[in-house]
Formats: sequence, C-alpha cells, structure tokens
Amino acid sequence: MALHHQLPIYKTGVDLLELAIKVQEQMPRSVKRSLGDKIADHCVQMLNLMALANATKNAQRALHIESLMTHLRTTTVLLRVGHQAQFIKTPIWSQSVQLLDSIGRQGGGWLKTVYGNKAPAA
Repeated sequence: MALHHQLPIYKTGVDLLELAIKVQEQMPRSVKRSLGDKIADHCVQMLNLMALANATKNAQRALHIESLMTHLRTTTVLLRVGHQAQFIKTPIWSQSVQLLDSIGRQGGGWLKTVYGNKAPAA
C-alpha cells in the first residue's frame, strides 16, 4: 500500500489546497474569513479523507471516499459562488475546475475499485 502522500489524488488535493490559500489571499476582506476559510477547510478535510481512505479497506474506505466526494461538491459550489461574485479571477477558477475534475475522476475510480467496478446503489 502506498503512503497517502504518494497518491496522485493526494498530490492533486495538495495543489487544490495551495490554490485555495491563494484564492483566500486575493479575496476582499469582507469574505476572506467566511468564504475563503470554508473553501480551505473543505480542502483540508478532503486531504484528511484521502489519507483515511488509503489506510482503510472495503466498506470503511468507501465511506471515506464518499465523504471526500461530498466535500469536493461543496468546494466546487463555494468556488463557483466566489467566481460568480467576482471574488475569484477567471484563470484561478479555471485552474480550480481542472483540479476538482481530476480529484473527482480519481475519487470515482477509487470508489469503483472498492465496489468491484460496479456502481454503488444510489
């Protein structure tokens, strides 16, 4: 089993956290603590869940990955709101979309391996 910090999904998650910190630095003071903190907090939670998923197996791993995907969707919404409100510049938004998509694909693939390449029941 690879160490969690060697996983491609984890490396992408670190890139996303770095981007979230950059986003927070560029936000106006009025939303820096509310919106900026939430984005960064969700990124930290995703990194933690990646490490937990790597350290567990089967159903427990699936729960961590599903929780990771929930944080991913929330982060996507928060970044989208920040971009639409013009708190996040388009190049950074574009980079965040690429990172979020990559994590989503990797997380979805990881989840499929847990479920034996079958989609989980909705």
